[in-house]
Amino acid sequence: MDNQRKGCSEFQEAVAGSLLRHRSILDVLSKLQETNARVHRAVIKAVTECGCVSVDAAKQSLPENCTYTDLREHFHSHLRGDLCDTCTEVLEQEIGNNLFYIAGLCSTLGLDLSEVLEKEAKRLSTLGMYHLR
Repeated sequence: MDNQRKGCSEFQEAVAGSLLRHRSILDVLSKLQETNARVHRAVIKAVTECGCVSVDAAKQSLPENCTYTDLREHFHSHLRGDLCDTCTEVLEQEIGNNLFYIAGLCSTLGLDLSEVLEKEAKRLSTLGMYHLR
């Protein structure tokens, strides 16, 4: 976990050093929302323009005797196919930009991104499947 923490801290420091024009909390929040929308748009383009993935959506159905431990086997992502190299590259770029502004938000608010991730990981491991989202 130390290497991950170090990598997170180094990333957050690099972001904090790069935030010049968008140092205001209002700028950071608006850029975070913009980059989030760009991630959504890139996924949509992978479906509607490239076609490397498709969406096959229907109501999630569960057997009557389904337990919490069985849920993972019955819920599906609705995605079919795999991202092509081009769409992978675009999505990696857009998600990276989004992470940049998440780290910037943490810096602006005086939060340590690695601590935020560590606490969330601890919540997930403690609550396990009962921490469903």
